[in-house]
Amino acid sequence: MRGRRRVLVGQVVSDKMDKTVVVEVTRTFRHPLYKHVIRRRSKFMAHDEENEAKVGDLVEIMETRPLSRMKRWRVVRILSKQDRGVGDDTALQQVEGGR
Repeated sequence: MRGRRRVLVGQVVSDKMDKTVVVEVTRTFRHPLYKHVIRRRSKFMAHDEENEAKVGDLVEIMETRPLSRMKRWRVVRILSKQDRGVGDDTALQQVEGGR
């Protein structure tokens, strides 16, 4: 029987590799002495078998056996997709209109 595997939620920052995404996980904590809220970021390479996750997506990753030198996580599910504006030319019009 295996132990509990860690599950983290983070945002995809890179999807340039085949079946791999880089997920940035942000954690916040209060400094023990100064009581200031501090944010720390960690990046994890995660296995994405179907190449579904894209940059900006919020994903849930789970710890797994080592899949390569850097990959020890896998994408469990995509919690929310980033709006990619497919077919939406407003960004292009704003750039052209500003010239």
